[in-house]
Amino acid sequence: MHKDTPKEPGFQYFNGTDLSKCCFTELKQKYITHMYKKNRQPDKHNKISRREILNHLLNASRYDARIAPNYEEDRATNVTLQLYILSINSINEMAMDLSMETFLRQTWVDPRLNYEHLSNFSNLELDQRMMADVWVPDTYFPNEKEAHFHVVTVPNRLLHISRNGTVFYSIRLSLTLTCRMNLYNYPMDEQNCPIYIETYGYTEENVLFNWKSVDAVQVDDVEMPQFYFRKSPAISKCTRTFKYGSEATFTCLSTTLHLQRNIGYYMAQVFVPSILIVILSWVSFWIHVDAIPARISLGVLTVLTITTQSAGIRASLPRVSYIKAIDVWNSACLVFVFTALLEYAYINVQTRRHQKSASKETLLTIQASNPLVLSQGVTPARCIDVRKTIGAREMDYLKRARTIDRVARFAFPISFAIFNITFWIYYMFAHDYQND
Repeated sequence: MHKDTPKEPGFQYFNGTDLSKCCFTELKQKYITHMYKKNRQPDKHNKISRREILNHLLNASRYDARIAPNYEEDRATNVTLQLYILSINSINEMAMDLSMETFLRQTWVDPRLNYEHLSNFSNLELDQRMMADVWVPDTYFPNEKEAHFHVVTVPNRLLHISRNGTVFYSIRLSLTLTCRMNLYNYPMDEQNCPIYIETYGYTEENVLFNWKSVDAVQVDDVEMPQFYFRKSPAISKCTRTFKYGSEATFTCLSTTLHLQRNIGYYMAQVFVPSILIVILSWVSFWIHVDAIPARISLGVLTVLTITTQSAGIRASLPRVSYIKAIDVWNSACLVFVFTALLEYAYINVQTRRHQKSASKETLLTIQASNPLVLSQGVTPARCIDVRKTIGAREMDYLKRARTIDRVARFAFPISFAIFNITFWIYYMFAHDYQND
């Protein structure tokens, strides 16, 4: 067209270069569509780029990310799940939960994303900005208390599309999950913490969950300060039914983490110190009966120490209505040290009672030796006999107190040893309450 020709309104003119580009793009798009419809491989000399395949697959005119893959065919989409546990950061008895970091991997087939007849590329990796254009299951964790995605330095998720339309979707999550703990055997307890995975909106008529056939739940080299894995996680499949006007059934999966508490910490911080405190309370049996301050101080000190230790342990545990193993242990230790204190209290009371009686008799003896009393017929020999009787009676009380101490020296250790044997056999090897 001549450069002086005026432009008519409502018309747009192109130069030769723009027209060529436009025609080339349109022809290429038609070629991709033609190859897809004709069900044959593209020519080796005319390879289609990944970008062009993605543009074709995710074109809004043929793909709607709001609709499940088999929704129009009224068939359920089978989603295969795998859980890879990176770490277990904390297990909180007070809040009864555990925090973990994991990869959630989901795989399903979306026929709309099949590009076998367009290219030989094994898979297509989608950028973060394109993932919103692909349908993904509405997966959630029913027993989750808190969760968040990882976004440093980019959102930690990936999505790959295979030639046959298989979609692989993986995300990294930090989860805090509810774990109802049974503390009957604490701290020799085993905790079974479940993880539930479920669809939030799609019923089992639209989406079905299945565990991966191999390595459904993988655990990395997880190290926990107080627990270790007693056995491999157990997996199962379940369904949950809710009523929202009409009854709806949702697919779900579950896995259980079997955690055994490591008793080493409690042996060093609780059991061994309390055993030493109980043994320390027995030292009073070797201290002389007349050493009142030493024996009283030792008894009170051991009682207060056991009480303080028990209070510290209770502060870190929930206020459950049943008796825990650590409660039995602390109560028994408190009984032993308190009984040792009561043993001396009994001896001291008996000795003081004797001393009062002896003081009265001594006073009478002194009065009897008075010349005025002698003038009334009381002889000196009789006074001497009374003094000997008082001295013999005093020796008898001391022997009795020492005998009680000697018996306690053997009775207390033997009783404590019997308690230990019974306690450890019952809580370590006998029937476990938490399996009831």
